[in-house]
Amino acid sequence: MEAFENIVGSINGLVWGPPMLILILGVGLFLSLGLKLMPVLKIGTGLRLMWTGRSSKDAESDGEIPPFQALMTALAATVGTGNIAGVATAIFLGGPGALFWMWLTALVGMATKYSEAVLAVRFREVDERGVHVGGPMYYIRNGLGKKWAWLGVLFAIFAAIAGFGIGNTVQANSVADVMEATFGLPHWISGVILMVLVGLVLIGGIRRIGRVASALVPLMALSYLVAGLIVLGINFSEIPAAFALIFEHAFSPIAAEGGFAGAAVWAAIRFGVARGVFSNEAGLGSAPIAHAAAQTKNPINQGMVAMLGTFIDTIIICTITGLVIITSGTWTSGESGAELTSMAFAQALPGVGDYVVALALAIFAFTTLLGWSFYGERSVEFLFGVKAIVPYRVAWVLAIPLGATVNLGLVWLVADTLNAMMALPNLIALLLLSPVVFKLTKEHFERKTAAGF
Repeated sequence: MEAFENIVGSINGLVWGPPMLILILGVGLFLSLGLKLMPVLKIGTGLRLMWTGRSSKDAESDGEIPPFQALMTALAATVGTGNIAGVATAIFLGGPGALFWMWLTALVGMATKYSEAVLAVRFREVDERGVHVGGPMYYIRNGLGKKWAWLGVLFAIFAAIAGFGIGNTVQANSVADVMEATFGLPHWISGVILMVLVGLVLIGGIRRIGRVASALVPLMALSYLVAGLIVLGINFSEIPAAFALIFEHAFSPIAAEGGFAGAAVWAAIRFGVARGVFSNEAGLGSAPIAHAAAQTKNPINQGMVAMLGTFIDTIIICTITGLVIITSGTWTSGESGAELTSMAFAQALPGVGDYVVALALAIFAFTTLLGWSFYGERSVEFLFGVKAIVPYRVAWVLAIPLGATVNLGLVWLVADTLNAMMALPNLIALLLLSPVVFKLTKEHFERKTAAGF
């Protein structure tokens, strides 16, 4: 096991080295500039489209689920342990400056997520069941042509396997850890409970996932934000110093302090970007698989709904977690992961804070298990056809209790590595298909202007 961990660690260092970080940020920046910063400037329009997209309209009936449910399904997969354990890990390994690099990743990631969803709707297909399917594997094959089809196959392979890391075992393991620490519940019991609940939802396919996600995601996100804002209200006097630490150590090393081992600027950048991508998944190519199922005929509108996922996930939820940890001073305690976040909440809300984190993480992880099961399912369908869907669902459900009992460090490492391997084919496709995104976007807003909107 130690030898395997060393091999995975070496691969991780390679795939998350400077070239990958430059590629992720570079593609996001290129798309942002090509879109003339439209994703950031049109956040209000995106919010309006999200609100009006809560139910489908007759004229926009292509697809399986309303645009709002597509966003909630994507958010169900992205709002997970990355928002609680991932932010804490980034700060533990990279210092407070890592939060700045998470923000930067999210701001350019909005353009990435927008472009992914535009291409997903533009190049989606209808399978033999009459269901709309899409995502990077489809926009690679249908947008770039047969000579690039191998790239789509690679993405589907990485996504189908990566789902068992980022979307399954990491989530189950994090829940099991925090439930044992908070409620004394054995790991295997948490795993079995999660397995049963996920299995009951998956029987209903994307429509049931969409309904469950649209009910749970807003509720869980708002509840967590309220709890975080209460803690920040209690720690209000420390907020200016927290922001000073974030901006100072985004560009300068930070010395060891208490249980914190110290971190170079490179560590802040590396872990900020890596955990940022792990949390909001911009560039991974996962979210467009959900957005391809949206009931819409307008790729641009769905793109503007999709980009909100990155904004909500990182700029709002991850920021709350990071500020709670830094203002509490617990980031120097030597704790990491969900335990660090739990400690930070418990310090401000004794007897309550750790339960808030435990319940939030459990619900976040549950919805992530649902969202990622759908991503993996679509990937195996692309590779092997609809006959592979049921076996994949069975394997997915059975992996949950197994994931709940394995070592968290190795799980994080494997998930992190598979993230990068998923991102590569998708980022290449985004660059090659960027002219399509720019053209569709320009035409859309020209029509809007001509119509007087």
